[in-house]
Amino acid sequence: MKEKLEKLLDNAYAPYSNFKVACIIITNDNQEFVGVNVENASYGATICAERSAVVNAISHGYKKGDFKEIHIMNASEKIASPCFICRQVLIEFFNQDAKVYLYTKDKMETYTLKELTPVMFNEDNL
Repeated sequence: MKEKLEKLLDNAYAPYSNFKVACIIITNDNQEFVGVNVENASYGATICAERSAVVNAISHGYKKGDFKEIHIMNASEKIASPCFICRQVLIEFFNQDAKVYLYTKDKMETYTLKELTPVMFNEDNL
């Protein structure tokens, strides 16, 4: 997975922050969907790699609960976890026990979604 993520980092479009991120989602039927961050001069129009990958899978017919794990790599030397907008999207589509793998080129850490989002806002709050 690490090698696929490293190659995918080249597709990220990050001319403003130079913070490239790549993501691969694995579905319950072991399909892979990729995403990269795509920046915009208007930062609010930027899309993160995690949301890019989720939208890619949804566009191919996958639904809430169809996602098994997510692998995220950034090009820096420090592990970075998903931003809170991305965490909210993960809460919407992944089960709480889904594995979240965070990479740099030299390190990897593993969490469950529940560990990254101990107090969730979801449909139960509505």
